[in-house]
This record gives sequence, structure tokens and C-alpha cells, in this order.
Amino acid sequence: MKRVAISERPDWREKAAEYGFEFHTMYGEPYWCEDAYYQFTLAQIETIEDATAELHQMCLQVVEKVVASDELMTKFCIPKHTWAFVRNAWQTRQPSLYSRLDLVYDGVNPPKLLENNADTPTSLYEAAFFQWIWLEDQLKAGLLPQGADQYNSLQEKLIERFGELRNEHGFGLLHFACCQETVEDRGTVQYLQDCALEAGLPSEFLFIEEIGLGEKGQFTDVQNQVISNLFKLYPWEFMLREMFSTKLEDAGVRWLEPAWKSIISNKALLPLLWEMFPNHPNLLPAYFSNDTPPPMENYVVKPLFSREGANVRIVENGKETARVDGPYGEEGTIVQQYCPLPRFGDSYTVIGSWLINDTPCGIGLREDKAMITQDLSRFYPHVIID
Repeated sequence: MKRVAISERPDWREKAAEYGFEFHTMYGEPYWCEDAYYQFTLAQIETIEDATAELHQMCLQVVEKVVASDELMTKFCIPKHTWAFVRNAWQTRQPSLYSRLDLVYDGVNPPKLLENNADTPTSLYEAAFFQWIWLEDQLKAGLLPQGADQYNSLQEKLIERFGELRNEHGFGLLHFACCQETVEDRGTVQYLQDCALEAGLPSEFLFIEEIGLGEKGQFTDVQNQVISNLFKLYPWEFMLREMFSTKLEDAGVRWLEPAWKSIISNKALLPLLWEMFPNHPNLLPAYFSNDTPPPMENYVVKPLFSREGANVRIVENGKETARVDGPYGEEGTIVQQYCPLPRFGDSYTVIGSWLINDTPCGIGLREDKAMITQDLSRFYPHVIID
């Protein structure tokens, strides 16, 4: 795994504007970067792909175990009044669209799971679409060796999956929703809507704040249409605690992502994986903080519901070496053995490994000068060169 400098495309900002990539720069800082790319061999990509497939299947075994146990549902902080709703989503095998596993991988040692973004993974548009356009342009410009490829069938698999949801799962009109004033989330949802359209699945967009409640307890859109199928870029841990959560079970909505994803998008997943699959080569030792974990010199403290690195702390040799503030932590924390991200120059790099349904099919790389990856960490494209 190498980081290779390359000239930027002179017109990439115009292309970003043309393709609706409005969040390539955020708060005056670059988010999309193409002054370099990450280079992998095919064997390294196969290692990532195999680890992703196996870890995903292990995560599904965790769901099976948690839904069968009141004690574990409590430990995962699933509100008691939503247990039947979450369990039913799993027992009826409500279909999933996508997930992203965040991995530490240096190209030599086995990839290690940091967390599972199983519910509201972002950076999809950049990974599936914009880095592919970059690859095609740089090949045409002769700046990449002929035969250079990319581990990326994300768009094709997304369209195929939306087709399956329509043809095999009977999805009709699919509503898409995200919060207002989130440019990145709106861009991600617009991209997914485009993929659904390509698959022949009709859709409509509304903001989460615009969802209403009809007289019969059904959720409705701004035209007062009943919502039967809804993709929401909005976390289950919020939804399960809001006033509407008492209506979820009877609303008759098929959710993307389904409610069982609330179990594996939760950091409580990590200690349970370690307990069920001890010493697995793709796992790091992890424990619930209040279960008196064994002493570790180097570890990371993570709240169960943390997002974008918020409230994460790194401790090395008994001293805190990095932390990010934020609103999480009251729900409980886990500790995970610290595994440093590979460092290139003055930046640390994490791999987001994507699955559509149950199939690994692409990666996106983020780098940051800080040891903890956050929402504004830079996105870099990658290539496969053997």
C-alpha cells in the first residue's frame, strides 16, 4: 500500500459542480483531495475483500445473539419500548441496502475492524462515483499506467440492489429523507435516489423534519401521501428515543436501513464480537468499560453511539494522546485495543470498506493529520496496480 503523488485534474472543480458534488470543500478546507492516490496490489484488495465478507457475517451472528437476549438488548441501549420492533425487523429479515466497515490496514498485516457504520454510512458518493471519474480521467491523461484499475463496483451493485428491492421485495414508491442543512447528507441521498431511478424504482425526497403522522398512525409526506418505504440518512439511536418511536411498530414502514442495524452500528458490537470470536485475526480486543476490562497499556475509549470520532479518546502507555469532544458518552463506553492507523508523511489513513447488501464491492480512503478520523477528514482516491 503506497501513497503516490499525482497532478490534479485542472478542471476537477468544474466537474464537481457539474456532477453536483457540492461538499468537495467544507468550511474552507479541502475534503476531496487528488494531489495523491493510494496504490494497492490485487492481493491486498483481495485481503480487504475477504476480511470484509467474513467480518460482515460475524456481525450478523451478533444480531442473532442480541435479539434473543433481554440482557444484551439492555447492554446495547436499545430502548425497551422498541425491543419488539427491532426484533421483528430481524426475524422477518427486513432487507438492507449498504454498510461500511472502517478498517486499519497497512498492506502487510491483517486488516483490523475499528467499527461498523451499518446504519448511516456516508462518503458513498465520493467512493462510488467521483473517484471512478477521477480514475477514468487520469487514465485518459496518461498519468496512470495503462491497466490501472479500482476496487469499485459500488454504483453497479447499488443499482442492482434497488432493482432487487423493487422486483423481489415488492418495494413501490421509495421515499428518501435526511436532515435539513446537511449538504453532505443531501448529496449522498440525491446520489442514492439517482441509483434507484436507474433501477426503475420511483422515489420522492423529503426532509426528516417534514415527516408527519396521519390519523391512522401512518407516517406521511408533505403531500399527505402515506410513506410505505423509507430510506433515512438518520441514525436509529436518535429515532428510537424520539416521540415518534412509540409509533414505529404500527406505522407499516419498510425502513432502509432496517431497525436491526441499530445493533451493529453500535460500538457495543465490538466487545461482543471479541467475546464470540476471540483472537480472530481481523478483530481487536474490546470490552465494555463497566465490565472491568483487563489492563491494557494502549487503548481507545469509544462511546456506544459516537459518530465522526466524537468523544473518542486514545490512551498510550497510560497517558491520553488524543481526544475529540462531543455530545456522547452518557450511554456508556467500550474500550478497544489501540491499533495505530498507518502513517503517510504527517497523515493517518483509514479504509472504509463497503458492502452492498452482503457483498463487499469497494473502498474509500480518508486521511487526517489527527490520529482520530473525523467528519472533515480528507477523502483520497485509490488504484490497483499489479
